[in-house]
Amino acid sequence: MNYKEIKTLGQLKKSGYTPQSVKEEIRKNLICKLQKNEETFQGILGYEETVIPDVERALLSKHNILFLGLRGQAKTRMARQMTNLLDEYIPVVEGSEINDDPLQPVSRYAKDLIAEKGDQTPIRWVHRSERYGEKLATPDVSVADLIGDIDPIKAANLRLSFADERVIHYGIIPRSNRGIFVINEIPDLQARIQVALFNILEEGDVQIRGFKLRMPLDILFVFTANPEDYTNRGSIVTPLKDRIESQILTHYPKNIETALAITEQEADIAEEQRSRVKISDLLKRLIEQISFEARNSELVDKKSGVSARLSISAFENAFSAAERRAIINKEKETQVWISDMIGLIPSITGKIELVYEGEQEGPYQVAMNLLDKAIRAQFINYFPNPDTLKKKRGQQPGEENPYRPIQAWFDKGNTLNLFFHTKDDEKVQQLYKVDGLHAVVKKYFKHANEKEAALLMEFVLHGLAAFSFISKKILENKIEFKDLMGSMLNLGNSSYQDEEFDGEDFS
Repeated sequence: MNYKEIKTLGQLKKSGYTPQSVKEEIRKNLICKLQKNEETFQGILGYEETVIPDVERALLSKHNILFLGLRGQAKTRMARQMTNLLDEYIPVVEGSEINDDPLQPVSRYAKDLIAEKGDQTPIRWVHRSERYGEKLATPDVSVADLIGDIDPIKAANLRLSFADERVIHYGIIPRSNRGIFVINEIPDLQARIQVALFNILEEGDVQIRGFKLRMPLDILFVFTANPEDYTNRGSIVTPLKDRIESQILTHYPKNIETALAITEQEADIAEEQRSRVKISDLLKRLIEQISFEARNSELVDKKSGVSARLSISAFENAFSAAERRAIINKEKETQVWISDMIGLIPSITGKIELVYEGEQEGPYQVAMNLLDKAIRAQFINYFPNPDTLKKKRGQQPGEENPYRPIQAWFDKGNTLNLFFHTKDDEKVQQLYKVDGLHAVVKKYFKHANEKEAALLMEFVLHGLAAFSFISKKILENKIEFKDLMGSMLNLGNSSYQDEEFDGEDFS
């Protein structure tokens, strides 16, 4: 249909245009996409086998939808992408506030205009991007905001009585007619406001200040909610929930690979940063592991959830930490080191809600614990598990502990200080001072280049500290590695996990 040439109701009738509801329109376009094997929701990763099929089934059933899930689970993003399933353009009566269909008008304005002008009634074409309405539910949202109210200024200007239907100022829901309307965090909406939605969802009646209007609004409603809200701030009233046909549960990424893809996609890294700073796959996995550890931590409130935004913010901060160091040191390029992860702390503390025990420990310490747990979890994917080596008393010659030379070097009273702002070359030189450190890396990563080997050497130190093989203490401007037993004797310098150990573990 050539929408550019059709400008009146008469021309529209001649074109053979047939009205259809927004849900029928979405259903038709969704079927076309599925038949062509096209991607329905672009950039939504990790939902291919779970959430997206549920959404597609709901849309094929012409259902209103409730997305139920913790924060940062792409609920609103999916709702916004539903506009891609609408027709590119639809005709509306020119001047209509509620996008009246020229062949099926519902407002008094549109009916009067068509009665007056007939086939000469002007029409305009509305793009699908304009057929989307969204409202964040807050306690101060009123019925007038959503549905409408009497406008005394309009009544005065048009010299109309308050009994005249034309004095009504429509709210955001009627203005979203023939489109998609989203209410985010629906439990935060006061119960009396939720009640006002009953008839709109079921019968299509709109009641405004005594006006009983029969307006069959044509809207696909999408609601989002966080399970936490049901207990903390409010709830969805049962009759409203009953009128929402499909409730779809969202979730966090189920594996590191999916999480990595999401972070890479969403992180806003300047091209200048990417050209100056390189980040290894190891660091990427460590950053994602922090989120996984936070979601499983007893110190973090599980009901609040840990958003994917934590990993994204941490990823961006990792680049910035390395970039800042390179700028200070006047280095043209650098890589993200394990020690740069101290710069991720603000990204973590701002994205987690702590339970009482976590609050007692403090957000900074909880964040540090999560870093250590992430290192611990990823370490065994790259190197032998130090815990299993601890427990194997009397290994065979072929089962020699590869970390023993490193421990022995620290046992002699040696200390390694890795300053946060050290130049890359200087850091590499410092790492090579530790006996056996390079040998461990070369044993398990024979083909690693110099920079990769250096990063892995640093990783080994942090890993051994996480497993309580050596001591690690984070000071104001450096990370200090030393003998664990010596650190135990000087409790002021200790930084080890609360684990049981004895002298035989370190022999």
